Amino acid sequence: MTVVRPLRSLVFAVALAVVGCHAQTPEQGAGKLSPELARRVEVLLRSRTKVPPNYDIHIGPRTKSEVAGYDQIVVTFTAAGQASKPLTFLLSSDGKTLAQFSKFDLSKDPKELVSAANRPARGGPANAPVVIVGFDDLECPYCAKMHAQLFPALTERYKNQVHIVYRDFPLDQHPWAMRAAIDANCLAAQSHTGYWNMVDNVHSHAADLGGDAKSLDKAKEALDTMAREEGTRQKVDAAALNACIARQDDTAVKASIKEAEALGVDSTPALFINGEKLEGALPLEYVYRMIDNALIAAGQTPPPQAPQTPPAVKPGS
Repeated sequence: MTVVRPLRSLVFAVALAVVGCHAQTPEQGAGKLSPELARRVEVLLRSRTKVPPNYDIHIGPRTKSEVAGYDQIVVTFTAAGQASKPLTFLLSSDGKTLAQFSKFDLSKDPKELVSAANRPARGGPANAPVVIVGFDDLECPYCAKMHAQLFPALTERYKNQVHIVYRDFPLDQHPWAMRAAIDANCLAAQSHTGYWNMVDNVHSHAADLGGDAKSLDKAKEALDTMAREEGTRQKVDAAALNACIARQDDTAVKASIKEAEALGVDSTPALFINGEKLEGALPLEYVYRMIDNALIAAGQTPPPQAPQTPPAVKPGS
């Protein structure tokens, strides 16, 4: 998508702070602006950007742009031998309008930006019209509240229209969160039901595990016991589960953390609804609205309007 917006308030402070890049003399040629038009461009830029008088403005020649009816010009600002990064503007063919050019890639489906592959799921199938990916910290009290309040409501309201998965994002300040994530993933390797039962159990009893250095060893022992007991209930390979728990391989969890950070996640809980990020203290109705909009975009009919409910919890740290 291409957006052309009239030149209004621009701030070049960052660009002007770039050092070590020397100004280049604009190319001479048929595309060179007339002195009168170049002055009009310069006066406009100075008035709109409040460029100090000691800065020189260098305006390059017209070149072909991707926008019909507009040519492209490159402008640099220099002072004391230092130059800004080149800034690109659009100049209308009649020389009466200066604009800026922004180009955004719409070729990728936002739903594909956050992977839900190879993760235990609740709700509908992997090809459900709406995929919800939650980055979760099993020691985070806000995540526990969201887990208890939000997801039961979503699965009840949307049934098979939503596919819900959790990705790992244990925070450094939570001493046993990494252990909990690894133990839950050890279960997930053999039983997706066991994984979700473990997640339910940890979120329900996180307060009992403590959150300080003195209780850390006991918390880890309790988590390992939870995982083994759930493994017994699910009749998994006990030897393989015990070996996984003992190994405490954090490779997959760290990869999940890295992906979350690349997506701008810095606190928990964080949700992505078909790629649209949700964070902050939002009423559940806002979450419904996001899901409903995603369903409509997928050609699906949302369920009837839900009654008013208490607001969802705000992210914690």
